[in-house]
Amino acid sequence: MSNAVKTYGWEAKPRDPSELLGGNKNVKEPEPHTVASIKLPDSTLAKSVQNYAQTELSTPTFNHSMRVFYYGKAIHIQQFPEWQFTDETYLLACLLHDLGTTDKNISGTMMSFEYYGGILALNLLSKELHAPIEQAESVAEAVFRHQDIGKTGTITTIGQLLQLATIFDNMGGHKDLIHEDTIKEVNKRWPRNNWSSCFAATIRKENGLKPWAHTTTLGEEDFPNGVQGNKLMQPYE
Repeated sequence: MSNAVKTYGWEAKPRDPSELLGGNKNVKEPEPHTVASIKLPDSTLAKSVQNYAQTELSTPTFNHSMRVFYYGKAIHIQQFPEWQFTDETYLLACLLHDLGTTDKNISGTMMSFEYYGGILALNLLSKELHAPIEQAESVAEAVFRHQDIGKTGTITTIGQLLQLATIFDNMGGHKDLIHEDTIKEVNKRWPRNNWSSCFAATIRKENGLKPWAHTTTLGEEDFPNGVQGNKLMQPYE
């Protein structure tokens, strides 16, 4: 079990980013990273899930998922190099974290999109692609909790990294974790295509269809307005 905990990113980390950072803006000043310097996993499983995501997700959502991978890896390498997980596992979580937001999926369930998406991810990985169950469950846990923002308790390593990277791309949060040149490089390779407006509309659609949705805990207006008003990423929209 201990090997699975480290391999698939199950180790507990504080849910509060300020605790991770010791109250500072970062652990160290970030340096530029090119897309080429961060190797994209190319296992059969990784390629299968990437192909699946490209088929199921809209282009803006797929590009967001890829940016989240590169931003997360930049954070991992420079800020938290001691964190243990396979890059394959983190990539799978990135590719599948917004699976519940597709038109088909958001309208096809009463459940909040993160939970339904996590179930879909778990079934895809464990039943169809025969990934190790500890890996499939780690990805599903991260998808379930990637909007579980708060200051108490803990979260898995993969889950915390996914939170940091999605908040960075969606709202410009924790802007001092990644170098500006890295942002330029990642957006050049995986364009935003008006992602801020696209995702803000998805949030409003989810909340309109499901007034009980977990997304409402982030602020029914504050969250979509924060996404749409993302100043850090505005130059790249």
